Amino acid sequence: MGVTYKDAGVDIEAGNEAVERIKPAVASTWRNGVIGGLGGFGGLFGLDLHKYPDPVLVSGTDGVGTKLRLAFQMNKHHTIGQDAVAMCVNDILVQGAEPLFFLDYLAVGKLVPEKVASIVEGVAEGCRQAGCALIGGETAEMPGFYQEEEYDIAGFAVGVVNRDRLIDGSGIREGDIVLGLASSGLHSNGFSLVRKIFANYSLEDRLPELDNLLGEELLTPTRIYVKQILPVLEMMAVPGMVHITGGGLTENIPRILPQGLGVEITLSSWQVPPIFHLIQQTGQVEQAEMLRTLNMGIGFILIVHPEDEEQAANILIANGENPVRIGRVVPGQGVRYV
Repeated sequence: MGVTYKDAGVDIEAGNEAVERIKPAVASTWRNGVIGGLGGFGGLFGLDLHKYPDPVLVSGTDGVGTKLRLAFQMNKHHTIGQDAVAMCVNDILVQGAEPLFFLDYLAVGKLVPEKVASIVEGVAEGCRQAGCALIGGETAEMPGFYQEEEYDIAGFAVGVVNRDRLIDGSGIREGDIVLGLASSGLHSNGFSLVRKIFANYSLEDRLPELDNLLGEELLTPTRIYVKQILPVLEMMAVPGMVHITGGGLTENIPRILPQGLGVEITLSSWQVPPIFHLIQQTGQVEQAEMLRTLNMGIGFILIVHPEDEEQAANILIANGENPVRIGRVVPGQGVRYV
């Protein structure tokens, strides 16, 4: 008998088993618009032109980054998929888009059906939280490229917004209010710095500053803000929103500000979670570096006109959020901290 694909490290039967294992999780995400099922060459979705008569499609793609290394070390894989979804859907939400569907790409060194199922169940959980359908994806077994216990995951989301409700920051004006929504922790950015700082720690360490094991704290999945924000957008015009990802508050907020305007942020206006203080103290990281690398406890921002602040806050509270006024729009450029 000649050499087989399995001899080369690719197990087609294991791949088929993985597909069967993930089918229930995938089906749990389907929503109106999904056409067909899992297994086609392309995912199909029908756009509702009654709800969106003048549609603009908004797309986003991202991965999880070196946070994956912690998942390998902890052998915990059920939350990483939510991170992949969150990084994409939160980005397209910033422009006012309702996420419609998501596709993932998972590359593994050795295909273990149970592990793949755990990862994809995390993707499905993220999709359920975002209200979008997981309509397809790709799992590639790549022996010799990744170590057997390693994998990488990335994905992309597509959403839709009516052209007249597209949010681009152009309506932001001096005096507008900056409302911050809490993060769940580090989310999925800055982990090269974090891993360097904690290189001599065990992920099983229980530190007095934290309620969880260090590894569990670091693996806390990224929050998804879709179902909290969409009700606000249905009731009022929001001139600007920001997803606080790589670059922190310092780099992300200016991305949506019109020329000649900056933002003044009051650092004492919210309680920074303990993990950020621990990182700063352990690594002796300068405050400016923290603010331009990590989210510091604020994962998403809305910029609203003063006359709309109360209504926006009430809608957010009704949907389980606790918005905090963290700053205001001022003349100038960039972010100033006070």
